[in-house]
Amino acid sequence: MKKVFVAGHRGMVGSAIVRQLEKRDDVQVITKTRSELDLTNQQAVADFFASEGIEQVYLAAAKVGGIHANNTYPAEFIYENLMIESNIINSAYQNGVKKLLFLGSSCIYPKLAEQPMQETALLTGTLEETNEPYAVAKIAGIKLCESYNRQYGVDYRSVMPTNLYGPHDNFHPENSHVIPALLRRFHEATLRGDSEVIAWGSGTPMREFLHVDDMAAASIHVMELDKAIYDENTEPMLSHINVGTGVDCTIRELVETVAKVTGFKGKIVWDTTKPDGAPAS
Repeated sequence: MKKVFVAGHRGMVGSAIVRQLEKRDDVQVITKTRSELDLTNQQAVADFFASEGIEQVYLAAAKVGGIHANNTYPAEFIYENLMIESNIINSAYQNGVKKLLFLGSSCIYPKLAEQPMQETALLTGTLEETNEPYAVAKIAGIKLCESYNRQYGVDYRSVMPTNLYGPHDNFHPENSHVIPALLRRFHEATLRGDSEVIAWGSGTPMREFLHVDDMAAASIHVMELDKAIYDENTEPMLSHINVGTGVDCTIRELVETVAKVTGFKGKIVWDTTKPDGAPAS
């Protein structure tokens, strides 16, 4: 039975991966809460790996948030994410972990990347300003995996999910991503009987969304791909794989859909003084 550590098991993606792995007979899932293991603490992470005999790692732990959170806490977003991934990847290598899957984000791509975004777009242009620190940290995670593969012969892989939603999402009124933020805003407006709801930006950017259970299934699939197949479809220093549906919609379409499913009957007002985020993703 394989001992598999899922870092970030209380997050949306990590919890979905755990739900699927726990259905299997050949896996012993290892998890640690933040109070049990501070992933930004290098010595604590090193001690954990030295004592557990971990064989595989799903690195889903990260500090995440929407436009407001990224704008407000840029130092925390770059520092905490760099520390988490550096500590886990290095300790995994030092303790004989041969297989690891790092989960990134579509924000790694340039702000004006050609659509649909291809893996080859990485590092070809300027990042979107509001989440640049987070994106830089996620790019560093990919390059950590690739560098350890090249130097030490391990098998550390990376997947880049599109925008995710589903169980255990963050519904914080300011720090959440677009779908949970809109669901909360329109649901509460409906309960209060508000006559209007303000939506950020112009509504024109395109976004692709994927249910988190589908992302978890894709993550496990990529982790378990035969190495020859994975290597055949990637390059040593361009080794990440995009995961998405291939179907997108405008933010305006998303807002109108959320208004409909929450039963909101009022007016939608677009505040164009607010940022749109990346033009498309």
